Amino acid sequence: MINPMDKELILLVDDEPNIIDLASLYLGQEGFRLLSAEDGLQALARFEQDAPDFIVLDLMLPRLDGWEVCKRIRSTSDVPILMLTARDDDIDKIVGLELGADDYMTKPFNPRELVARIKAILRRAEPRRNAPQNREAVLQAGNLKIDPARRTVRVGERLVELRTKEFDLLLTLVENESLVFSREKLLEVVWGFDFFGETRTVDVHIAHLRHKLKGSTAIIETVWGVGYKLVVEG
Repeated sequence: MINPMDKELILLVDDEPNIIDLASLYLGQEGFRLLSAEDGLQALARFEQDAPDFIVLDLMLPRLDGWEVCKRIRSTSDVPILMLTARDDDIDKIVGLELGADDYMTKPFNPRELVARIKAILRRAEPRRNAPQNREAVLQAGNLKIDPARRTVRVGERLVELRTKEFDLLLTLVENESLVFSREKLLEVVWGFDFFGETRTVDVHIAHLRHKLKGSTAIIETVWGVGYKLVVEG
């Protein structure tokens, strides 16, 4: 039986043994428990079998690439995922975020920064994991209803499936209806002050929300040069 005082279990997915060894060395020094996988199919098997608390996922993997692995995991789980990419290419980062990754790093990376990012993401995830299940009433903005305790969203009678950060972002805007948030403020509130990403992350998630909330009378408006706010039409 695993001691409950042990640190989180991290799954490292990369087909480069030196990357696994380097990450394992630094994460092991911090007390994390570690698993590894060298291809996408093995990563999914490890995920199903061992239920890791965090996944470090390379994009360029044999048998099944990191994008597809992330997509399949996100269909059933909100486990934090940090993606690794060998290219400093915005499109890789944006696609990763769209699929539900929590953060990304470009290879080669500083292993101390990897540790710092993992700790930061786990800190942000902790309140959600420990939150009471009946702490808040259902919120309503127009025909949009949000149940924070059950983390469900409905437009009229239609149930809307949202990823973790999409839900958190929408909840923040609904709780502060008509207030304007800058992208930087949304990063701080939703992703955490120690998030290492960029404001483009917010734009990607807003675009997804707008698409998924079609038919809602609660509209996310762009305030040019400032940020975003939620308003109710009609």
